[in-house]
Amino acid sequence: MSDHFQLRPARPDDEAAAYHVCLKTGDYGRDGEPYYRDDPDALGRIFVGPYLAFEPALAWVLEDAGGVCGYALGALDSAAFYHRYEGEWRPRLCREFPMPAGDPAGWTRAQKVHSWYHQPDYFQPEPREQYPSHLHIDLLGRAQGLGWGRLMLERVMEQMRELGSPGAHLGVANPNVSALGFYRRLGFSDLVRVGEGADGCLYLGKVFRDVAQPGGRP
Repeated sequence: MSDHFQLRPARPDDEAAAYHVCLKTGDYGRDGEPYYRDDPDALGRIFVGPYLAFEPALAWVLEDAGGVCGYALGALDSAAFYHRYEGEWRPRLCREFPMPAGDPAGWTRAQKVHSWYHQPDYFQPEPREQYPSHLHIDLLGRAQGLGWGRLMLERVMEQMRELGSPGAHLGVANPNVSALGFYRRLGFSDLVRVGEGADGCLYLGKVFRDVAQPGGRP
């Protein structure tokens, strides 16, 4: 790993830079900027902003001389996180960005994301008690292939384990097949596939420790 990079806890003033990373990886891991010119922050409002706001202790950024070039985010209790998102985050998004009208086939990608503001997906793979936490990571190209992704996720997962979580899950969009090998090498196992085509997602999970069963046995 290069000494030119620094991994550090995220700060509130990292939001704009982290949104930009989300945009530049927003085409299933590739540069999404050409597809979101009508609203560059559309994805970041879902996949970055609420994590910085609600789970700052589990938010890390990677930066180099060019600025923030990656982040790893997490939610310790997915159900609690989605509850806060529903009550404290989503209402503002719905006020500011109306549900798109017309045929969805004609929507821009940003409009499609705006529809997610109004029709959120709070899916959690089973067994929920085994994978209550969830993770999210994105790295710009200049930070990939250097070991930082592994280090960042392991940092967040170790925090989750220390806070009592038995395991975590994450979702990989069907088109982002290049990410699957990375997660599997980190010990994630396939759990369930939801949806089809570009809109589908494969959920993977990793166990940190055994969940106690009734009677006190692991």
